[in-house]
Amino acid sequence: MVTYIDATTAPMKNTGQVRLYGPEDFEGMRKASQLTARCLDELAAMVKPGLTTQAIDDFVFEFGEAHGALPATLNYRGYTKNTCTSINHVVCHGIPNDKPLKDGDIVNIDVTYILDGWHGDSSRMYPVGTVNRKSERLMEVTYNSLMLGIEAAKPGNTTGDIGHAIQTYVESHRYSVVRDFCGHGVGKLFHDAPNILHYGRPGEGVELKPGMIFTIEPMVNTGRPQVKVLNDGWTAVTRDRSLSAQYEHSIGITADGCDIFTQSPAGLHTPGLTID
Repeated sequence: MVTYIDATTAPMKNTGQVRLYGPEDFEGMRKASQLTARCLDELAAMVKPGLTTQAIDDFVFEFGEAHGALPATLNYRGYTKNTCTSINHVVCHGIPNDKPLKDGDIVNIDVTYILDGWHGDSSRMYPVGTVNRKSERLMEVTYNSLMLGIEAAKPGNTTGDIGHAIQTYVESHRYSVVRDFCGHGVGKLFHDAPNILHYGRPGEGVELKPGMIFTIEPMVNTGRPQVKVLNDGWTAVTRDRSLSAQYEHSIGITADGCDIFTQSPAGLHTPGLTID
């Protein structure tokens, strides 16, 4: 059974207990998350054919350093980069390298900054040059599914309600939701309780209460949901080589809904495409 404890007395490790945070904590999360969002905004103008994902990685480090923050992924469990860049059929945890992006690619850039001890975690999809309608539609549906999950994130609902909202929408468009990865509690820890599955049944899972902070980050495939992790131990790809997309926000549950900490200050979070 999940118990709730005050964040100020909680040991800083993932104990499986769901932390409840106060207004000052929400403000700390907002500052870290807005720095992440500003970085992702800056990348919108940079992502073009010919840019390497290593150049993206370098920018993420330099932007954070200039604002007193460090990337949470750097040296996390042996990971050596400042961000994750997942292209086309890469589901998540793609490792930046010197290979240039190509016209028609789609790439997810996942950034988490640590600022004053708080983790601002967010990711977005970026079209590279001119992308086809298949890629556009996948990004649209994935973004919509994230926002539907966020609509379900309010007191009295459960984590299952979030997952159900995402799953039913995605599957209505004949796409699939990845099961192998999930959203997670976030705050003073990078990964904390509760896990946020992007599929599920209404009323199941953990009850949502004001003060909870976590990410919602659905990964959606045009083909089947199965993934495999490559020999580098990080890069997860679709088993059937189908396209995959992901959007992510960090949110905090309030008395009547939730705060989206990682909302783009420039309004650039959406795919920027026609959404039906």
